[in-house]
Amino acid sequence: MPVDETRRTVDGLTVKAFRGDGSTMLAFDIAEHFKDDLAGFAVECTPPKGDSYPLVNRLSFEQEVTSGTTPEQRRWTPTDEAPLQTFRWVHFPADVMPGDFTYRVTAMLFKPGSETALEPGPQAEVSLGLMDEGYATFTTGFTRGYMSSQAYADEFDNADFEPPNPTIDFDTAPYEKQWRWLGFHARALVFDFVREVVATPDIELDVFAYDLDEPDFIRELEALGPRLRLYLDNSKSHVGPRASEEAAHVAVENAGGSVKVGKFGRFAHDKILIQRRNGAAVKVLSGSANFSIRGLYVQSNNVFVFDDAETAKLYVQAFEQAWSDAAGFRSSPIAAQWFERRNTGLPPFDVSFSPHSRAGISLDRVADAIKNARSSVLFAIMEIGQGSGVVLDAVRALPKRKDLYAFGTTQRTSGSLKVQAAGRPTTFIPFSYLKDKVPYPFRPEISGGAGQVIHHKFVVVDFNDAGPVVFAGSSNLAAGGETENGDNLLAFYDRNVATTYAVEAVRLIDHYRFRAAMKTATAAKPLTLKKRSEHWADGFFDPKNPRFLERTFFVR
Repeated sequence: MPVDETRRTVDGLTVKAFRGDGSTMLAFDIAEHFKDDLAGFAVECTPPKGDSYPLVNRLSFEQEVTSGTTPEQRRWTPTDEAPLQTFRWVHFPADVMPGDFTYRVTAMLFKPGSETALEPGPQAEVSLGLMDEGYATFTTGFTRGYMSSQAYADEFDNADFEPPNPTIDFDTAPYEKQWRWLGFHARALVFDFVREVVATPDIELDVFAYDLDEPDFIRELEALGPRLRLYLDNSKSHVGPRASEEAAHVAVENAGGSVKVGKFGRFAHDKILIQRRNGAAVKVLSGSANFSIRGLYVQSNNVFVFDDAETAKLYVQAFEQAWSDAAGFRSSPIAAQWFERRNTGLPPFDVSFSPHSRAGISLDRVADAIKNARSSVLFAIMEIGQGSGVVLDAVRALPKRKDLYAFGTTQRTSGSLKVQAAGRPTTFIPFSYLKDKVPYPFRPEISGGAGQVIHHKFVVVDFNDAGPVVFAGSSNLAAGGETENGDNLLAFYDRNVATTYAVEAVRLIDHYRFRAAMKTATAAKPLTLKKRSEHWADGFFDPKNPRFLERTFFVR
């Protein structure tokens, strides 16, 4: 099993690396006697194949960055000249490949008597692979979730990701390159799963679908003919002459597949694929990602695959209950409890299926884990209206927990993103900001259309401590959904899986929190790297400052 994190200390510098899904979170620490001289950290990456390259910084000592700085003034500077003035950094390599990525981290120090001149200090190297958790029969993958980003603007010049009036059968070839980039690992897992069924005549597929409009995915379903059973949501947004779900319904039935529609009390909200061979369960895919253009290419989402018959059998039981008697789901055995799975080749996990007779069947366990957290809670949760229940109450209470490193993102239905952290004020970031008002170093971005962008529904508790757990699935973690929606929620009691989700949470936090800083930057208070006399690191060494916990938590 690959190492999901690695740590090294040299001459007072500590570096720790955590593996995400194709990304690395680096954490730094340094002995306090370096504090007054510390300019930041320089990082050089050596991939498994190819030349080493420096990580770059969008800030520097020289140029003042404000909300009025033009895109033409954009400049990225190698971190040995513009060091990272933070104690953690997430790196998403442009080319993820098998093998170890090596990171050489150097503490850059101000030269004696100088405000900005630098010299290298202690240096340490760490290496790790970025491909998977190392389980023989389990894989998890994420979308990039970077439609509204500088990365997409640079890579694809903000190219359209769909035609003006998309149908379920439009030509997707012009969008294939950006879809692969945007969908990243999650898209690959979805299409590998369904194409395996298409290519194997004795395998059948059961599908729970909520949003359904991705043309290539629908074409794969049509290719299955009578080997497909599709349970499709028919709530308000998925019916009517303009609903792609109704068009997909017709297309699948015309191809010979079987379709049933329903919504339980509110939504048939699962996003599940189940393989069956000769009627017996074989493999299952689930997660937060809808089988739609937005779900795979615009939103931040995750999926996971269990190549395990016993796990798939539980999902088949939920499918059969919905297929034969959806009205009786709440009172059925499959909705009455958590189901424990402990098997070689899998991370230890439990799974529950809703709608339940009462929300506490699933949510009490999540809320208790948050309330009893020892050191950290990280999360990314799609926030719908004024959702209620014990989990959302526990999340909203996190800013009061001074003993925790608590950090996360939720998206309001109004379109803004909320970044929440213990010991810090809550920040709201409008998604329209980088479209309507474009500061250095950003180019104009596209929004990806109306609707959710943070579509994750996960909470990670104590990922860097004893007893880590991550809760994930299709559930929005609200009480109403657990009694009214068809959903599944999993609890992974595994450090590798928890680390993967923790890195994703931090990646989103940092991506959007920088936007908030750019929005408020003025000529009077511009963004630049801090000079020696500004003592940028002081707060990170003050036990009364929330940044102290940020510095010490990740490298522990």
